[in-house]
Amino acid sequence: MVRLPGRSAPRPSRAFGHPRAPHSPPRQARGPGGSRSGVLRSAVTGRSVAGQVFLLQVVIVLLLVVSAVVAQVLQVRHDTDVEAANRSLAVAQTFANAPGTAEALRSPDPTAVLQPRAEAARTATGVDFVVVMNTQGVRYTHPKTDRIGKKFVGTIAPALAGRTVTEHITGTIGPLVQVVVPVRDPAGKVVGLVSAGITTAHVGGTADQQLPLLLAAAAAALALATAGTALVSRRLLRQTHGLGPYEMTRMYEHHDAVLHAVREGVLIVGGDGRLLLANDEAHRLLGLPADAERRHVLQLGLDDETAGLLASGRIATDEVHLVKDRLLAINQRPTDLRGGPAGSVTTLRDSTELRALSGRAEVARERLNMLYDAGVGIGTSLDVARTAEELASLAVPRFADFATVDLFDAVLSGEEPRPGTALRRTACAGVREDSPLYPAGARIRFVPTSPQARALTTGQSVVVERLREAPGWRAQDLERTDQVLDYGIHSLITVPLRAGSLVLGLVNFWRAEKPQPFDAEEVSLAEELVARAAVSIDNARRYTREHGMAVTLQRSLLPRSLPEQGALEIAYRYLPAQAGVGGDWFDVLPLSGARVALVVGDVVGHGLHAAATMGRLRTAVHNFSALDLPPDELLGLLDELVGRLDQDETGAAGGAVVTGATCLYAIYDPVSRRCTVARAGHPPPALVLPDGAVEFPDVPAGPPLGLGGLPFETAELELAEGSRLVLYTDGLVEDRERDIDEGLALLGDALRRTPGASPEETCRAVLDRLPARPSDDVALIVARTRVLGGDRVAQWQVPSDPAAVSEVRSSVTRRLADWGLEELAFTTELILSELVTNAIRYGRGPIGVRLLRDRALICEVSDRSTTSPHLRYAASTDEGGRGLFLVAQLAERWGTRYTPHGKVIWAEQPLP
Repeated sequence: MVRLPGRSAPRPSRAFGHPRAPHSPPRQARGPGGSRSGVLRSAVTGRSVAGQVFLLQVVIVLLLVVSAVVAQVLQVRHDTDVEAANRSLAVAQTFANAPGTAEALRSPDPTAVLQPRAEAARTATGVDFVVVMNTQGVRYTHPKTDRIGKKFVGTIAPALAGRTVTEHITGTIGPLVQVVVPVRDPAGKVVGLVSAGITTAHVGGTADQQLPLLLAAAAAALALATAGTALVSRRLLRQTHGLGPYEMTRMYEHHDAVLHAVREGVLIVGGDGRLLLANDEAHRLLGLPADAERRHVLQLGLDDETAGLLASGRIATDEVHLVKDRLLAINQRPTDLRGGPAGSVTTLRDSTELRALSGRAEVARERLNMLYDAGVGIGTSLDVARTAEELASLAVPRFADFATVDLFDAVLSGEEPRPGTALRRTACAGVREDSPLYPAGARIRFVPTSPQARALTTGQSVVVERLREAPGWRAQDLERTDQVLDYGIHSLITVPLRAGSLVLGLVNFWRAEKPQPFDAEEVSLAEELVARAAVSIDNARRYTREHGMAVTLQRSLLPRSLPEQGALEIAYRYLPAQAGVGGDWFDVLPLSGARVALVVGDVVGHGLHAAATMGRLRTAVHNFSALDLPPDELLGLLDELVGRLDQDETGAAGGAVVTGATCLYAIYDPVSRRCTVARAGHPPPALVLPDGAVEFPDVPAGPPLGLGGLPFETAELELAEGSRLVLYTDGLVEDRERDIDEGLALLGDALRRTPGASPEETCRAVLDRLPARPSDDVALIVARTRVLGGDRVAQWQVPSDPAAVSEVRSSVTRRLADWGLEELAFTTELILSELVTNAIRYGRGPIGVRLLRDRALICEVSDRSTTSPHLRYAASTDEGGRGLFLVAQLAERWGTRYTPHGKVIWAEQPLP
């Protein structure tokens, strides 16, 4: 098949060789049945392609024959050398290591022993000589006996050093290869040398035998090349249909003229993806380089889509492609559908007149895509500022070059906007970061003549096509507006952010890169975009308000500060969750006898309901702790309370609403250093010993509050002074990405890194490993224990005899004098007199008196009775009944607590 050439006309030499002169008559073509001798004559002349192929094949075959002969000779020579060296080495090593060789060298006549052996070895192995010599190179053996006793010709120094020597030399018997090896005695010493050699003539000799075979193969190759050339020439003649060069030239010129005259681009691409032909119109439409032919279509500088179509060769019908500034309709068909060569033919038609319509469709599609992206990309979080940033980021650069969002401060805090107040720039986005517009965070009060003020007043969008010609806008800030204009910003759309009847702020779209100002269609798009964003911003504002209310309620229910007490050094942290408020709480409750109660709890769920339930439980714990109950009894009362709360919620809502809560309650006594702990479904406490070791004490895990039916158990821990007790809620050790076991391991590791740290430092170290905003509320208390030493505690046993009261008063007076508290001696004597007298009269022995000097002076009287005294007013005629009334008047606080063996009546007085 004749390949048509490229663009320029006519180029017959590229396909057919030199054209014939115009006056030359056309040569009669030989038909398919022409003589073979004519074909051969045409071939051997060298004027045709067949002749050139024939000559080239002959030269190649000759070169191959010569190369083969040379390679064969070189190979045989190399193999001969290798074979001679290997055979000589084997014979020499075998003879040198043979039994008796070393002993013969040390015998009086080595030649007599070794000469017969050497000759026998030479004859058996086919080598030319086997020579044994001493370490000076004097021969003991040789095939020619007259050379025995003479110096060996060759290199022996390496062999004397224990190595093997291989040499190629030319001796008296011709070119040969000889090997010298050492002979060693049993101690490894070199006592002689053995040399074996063979001439290369005795090893080689195969090259002459193979040369005739190579010449025969060359002759056969020449014969085959001649026959092949004849067949190729005959086939070429058939494919040209008998046309001579002149007729072929005329046909080519006609086809070339037609191809380049049509006003439709034509491309022919080969099966390998290379461009075979491109007419003038195709060059013009595609902007092809002058040397485009024979280059791959992917290397012609076309866009990826068009180049991919041309390279694929697939069928295409009127596919429209944007190529540079033209819209081209492309049709493509493969050329091998009916047995033709692999490749494709492509036609191009200019359809640029459809570009305007296509451009409008593209703009409409882009706007729809942007509105869709606004629906899914704005409002991903319930944060007002974040939502405003999402709006600005979406608009740049798809719609505007710069976008700013200005909101009323009240909106940012969740309140309804107050018209007439300043706005705060909440979000900024732009194609560049150095714009002179007001930065984010700036408070802006727009002058009445500005477009922004008009938009806020009327609630309608305002477009300023040319900012340089808008004096009302420039009046806002003359210096800054000049900077904006010099920066290149020239057009503005300002749209009010409206949510129902509320105007939350403004969105400003600025144009700088595109020279055309904003038009009416773009104003409609801006309004639609802002309307969708306004709903999300208003939702975020409402959520912010509700979240603020819930947080305020929660904060009001949590302790504002810790009460004064001397038993524990305490630090605490409370971290709210990312979304909503939870029901975590904690408390520190001073108890009688210098003891302190620690409590942490967690109500299931989030929101106002959880916060309100938490407040009720915290109040209940306060009330129950005033009864000075053990931890297990207090949790039992809380469990009943939560059960009643569940019943109330079920009755009000008409469905089963389980509140559910967990709690841990601990009481620490600084005198005995004992800590009593009980928990209801709560994570166990962590204990950091003074040496830095971390433990998780085995505290029985009771059921969560509200389930009922099961008792709670306590664990009693004895804490060394300086120990740190760590109480926390599950938000510290558990979340969606890890279970509680992993969280406890991380907590233990964090605590081990804080040996000797204060509670405040411990809190920081533990919370540093948490995310900035945890997924659940976190309450954390770290309490370092103190001890009320024996020098601040006094105890006495009192007999059940009223006469013993005076002795107790005397002992107390002396102890107060030792403590420097003489001022409290009188009131303390009165209090103890009344309490001890009541215990003797109404209680059961034994009776004990204990005096504690802490932040207050604490007087305690214990007995075995469980009857609690009550404060009452005595009548004027009553002889008694005024003792407790007197105690209540003299003491700052007083009360009764029950123990497993009775009760304790206590009274506290402030220290002077």
